[in-house]
Amino acid sequence: MKAAFGVVGLLVVVAIVGLLAKKQLTAAGAPAATGAPAAVTPQQQVQQFQKAAESAMQQARPLPEEPK
Repeated sequence: MKAAFGVVGLLVVVAIVGLLAKKQLTAAGAPAATGAPAAVTPQQQVQQFQKAAESAMQQARPLPEEPK
């Protein structure tokens, strides 16, 4: 009897996961909103990071005060 409940419970869980996966896959295929900004490519992300790193390296660091 315990085995039957275990199998039924497992089938219910598999059915729920299947329905959720199907819902996610159909939602992913929906077109994006027209007002959404264009996606940033990985190359553009690398360039943005490089610019930010170069900008941070160009900023002057405050000199430590010497003890008296």
